[in-house]
Amino acid sequence: MLSNTLAEKLKRQHYKIVGNHSVVKTCLWCRKALRDEGTCYKSHFYGIKSWRCVQMSPVITACTLRCIWCWRSIDFTETQFAGPADSPKRIVDGCIEKQRELLSGFGGYANVSKKRLREAANPLHFAVSLIGEPCLYLKLPQLTEEIHRRGLTSFVVSNGTKPEMIRKLLRHQPTQLYITLPAPNEEIFTKCCRPQVKEAWKNIAKSLSLLDKFNRSAVRLTLVKGRNMCNEEEYARILSKANPDFVEVKAYMYLGLSRKHLSLENMPLHEDVKEFAEKINKHLGYHLAGESKPSRVVLLSKKKSNLKISPD
Repeated sequence: MLSNTLAEKLKRQHYKIVGNHSVVKTCLWCRKALRDEGTCYKSHFYGIKSWRCVQMSPVITACTLRCIWCWRSIDFTETQFAGPADSPKRIVDGCIEKQRELLSGFGGYANVSKKRLREAANPLHFAVSLIGEPCLYLKLPQLTEEIHRRGLTSFVVSNGTKPEMIRKLLRHQPTQLYITLPAPNEEIFTKCCRPQVKEAWKNIAKSLSLLDKFNRSAVRLTLVKGRNMCNEEEYARILSKANPDFVEVKAYMYLGLSRKHLSLENMPLHEDVKEFAEKINKHLGYHLAGESKPSRVVLLSKKKSNLKISPD
């Protein structure tokens, strides 16, 4: 159960709490897409319809890391999920209900596409990535199954510190599994991510070793100038061993509570990100499959085609 203090803080930040431990929030690109002002990089890369995407998490307060670039509140972070766990059905039903509540006020704006607003009430995609570490929710495999049972697609984004759950997901695979690679080596990882559990770096390596067994996988790099934007050959060695389908090389964004730990100078320009991605790729040999300047992200793909995943 959430404390009253945290619940009120989340509500002020326009989160909607679902059940006992889940949360949903409309992202910037969902709101922009409703006004026909553009879509997120997941739309450009993979065909996701931003206005029909639910951004959620099954664990609000639990995470194994306290990364310096995290824009969320880490004051309430716990290293494990205490439970009791809501059912996947309750979570999915609740997220769709709360998403509709969050979008209900958009109908009064003249510049909002009425067609897209109607479509948004029936989502096509769940991004399990909003806050916390989803692998700490013990029913995560069943959650992906529940999402897919309804004909929806799923992205599950993990920090990789729970390889035992990543292994369980092999039998209940998300549409695309993400694992974040936050540093090129353990020393930089420890300084930047401040792990709250033992052997976190070794566990990330174990999770990365499983990626090749998934139908679709991605590794995300969050680049911070002066902190982890270095040692491109080390990144490439790790990525080559993991052999993901995609690598997203993305800039840290100077937002939220990360501003307590970092400065504007730590946020790379898109040109910086692209240059660093090209340096990594000299040792990796992937294809430069796409880029999004507004999001400062470059996509490297193992293959030239088959990027799209979104249902019609």
